[in-house]
Amino acid sequence: MNWVFLIFGGIFEVVFATCLAKAKETSGQEMYLWYAGFLVSLTISMLLLIKATQTLPIGTAYAVWTGIGAVGTVLVGILAFNEPATLWRIIFLTTLIGSIVGLKAVSH
Repeated sequence: MNWVFLIFGGIFEVVFATCLAKAKETSGQEMYLWYAGFLVSLTISMLLLIKATQTLPIGTAYAVWTGIGAVGTVLVGILAFNEPATLWRIIFLTTLIGSIVGLKAVSH
């Protein structure tokens, strides 16, 4: 069950990074709403990470949580913010995904 918490925590990391990007693009009240979304998402992400680390090794949990956030944020950047999807970005993203899966596979 703690792997589920960790995965959702990583997803909320993507959400808070996306909120930061959207806040940068807006102004006024809309900007503050995006910052509020950032704070809520950050809090949820951290609480889920804390819950997951009650039984998972901290090194593995943190690496997987960060990796999910990194992969997800790059994908959101490519799909929603028109960031480039170069060959090297895709190669390194694939390597990162392989590393996350590998950490999960070797963890008890």
